Amino acid sequence: MTSTVPASLIRTNGSSALQAVFLDMDGTLVDTEGFWWDAEVEAFADLGHRLDEAWRDVVVGGPMTRSAGYLIESTGADITLAELTVLLNEKFEQRIARGVPLMPGADRLLAELARHSIPTALVSASHRRIIDRVLHSLGPERFALTVAGDEVVRTKPHPDPYLAAARGVGADPALCAVVEDTATGVAAAEAAGCRVVAVPSVAPIAPSPGRVVVRSLEEVDVPFLRTLITGI
Repeated sequence: MTSTVPASLIRTNGSSALQAVFLDMDGTLVDTEGFWWDAEVEAFADLGHRLDEAWRDVVVGGPMTRSAGYLIESTGADITLAELTVLLNEKFEQRIARGVPLMPGADRLLAELARHSIPTALVSASHRRIIDRVLHSLGPERFALTVAGDEVVRTKPHPDPYLAAARGVGADPALCAVVEDTATGVAAAEAAGCRVVAVPSVAPIAPSPGRVVVRSLEEVDVPFLRTLITGI
């Protein structure tokens, strides 16, 4: 877990106001979910296997170990989980070396959160080496801390990453808003007790109590995020 903003921005008051905002990375802030699938397709093609397009919805948004393990089992490829994890990260890094496209509304939302001095964390199932590369496009100074999938014992869909983010900024998870694009990420945030905004990227996500579904980050701003908490 890496912190990048002075502790003076961290809020520890006991009010019922929005205390922090946590954002997923791939498919939420940056348009990279397709990059991961392309890396997986290429990796398995090199191994002599063709991936079924239907598997894409199964592996999207999940932790690397789960996605890679599923594809090894489904194809019968002769490669270990550790070897495939390294290979996929390398192929993904090649694709993001020249920068990554931001999702519509991402830059505006991050700038607005900074203007309001709302502690913001990037919480991703991607490994640290990937997050640090993508931060060049997002701006590391915009995040109070970043949590990578290989820095927690259990990553998404477990609550650990979001609980770590809340501890890192000294916030009550129930007073934090999370923005996610996959069912895996939504499950992690809700298990941590956070309020959730779902912006589906590949597979649909249904609304439910404590969860709001929107079509794009362009529909999300600070007043909107604050209503998630004040409406509790």
